[in-house]
Amino acid sequence: MPTNDQRPMTNEKLGVFGGSFDPIHYGHLLLAETCREQCRLDRVLLVPAAVPPHKRSQPMSSARDRIEIVRLGIGGHEQLAVSTIEIDRGGVSYTVDTLAAVAEQEPGSSLFLLMGADSLKDLPTWREPQRLCELAVPLVVRRAGSPEPDFSSIRHLVTPARLEEIREHQVEMPIIELSSTEIRERVAAGRSIRYRTPRAVEKFIETQGLYRSRQT
Repeated sequence: MPTNDQRPMTNEKLGVFGGSFDPIHYGHLLLAETCREQCRLDRVLLVPAAVPPHKRSQPMSSARDRIEIVRLGIGGHEQLAVSTIEIDRGGVSYTVDTLAAVAEQEPGSSLFLLMGADSLKDLPTWREPQRLCELAVPLVVRRAGSPEPDFSSIRHLVTPARLEEIREHQVEMPIIELSSTEIRERVAAGRSIRYRTPRAVEKFIETQGLYRSRQT
């Protein structure tokens, strides 16, 4: 990655979307695109985790395969990109460390952390949640028609001005019931995953023999 003195200062609005992406599916992609559009983000970085803190005991596909799956999934979208920052760093992937590294690599950019409304209540249990909210504005995504998320869980972590900024950047997206777990289970059972993930990802899973014997 370019060093700070190689990358010019920008005023970009940069989204950061982390996950296992094992595999990526249309729910991930719709979330990224909905956030990009509604919040007028210049780019969204999809960041495959090296070792997610909540999935340390679960088997995962190789980093190489998951990076390629994300690249195939975004399909040349100019404003979506895969970042290998967590995989390059190795070890357990803590969001606050990733945001700090992105902030260093992207000086002048305003960072926005893409996250589901169900993750908001758990945010205070994450590593250094106060610093996390200083580094990036959480973009809280809720399903269409659902009530506003309860922001009381983070009230003690942020200033009133920051809390209002977070409220102003809520994102509403269409309901789409997909999960990576379901896709892995369908592959293991020999069932179709067509229209659950991009065709290029589906063919990569098939040619690489991914998930055929894994049920988790």
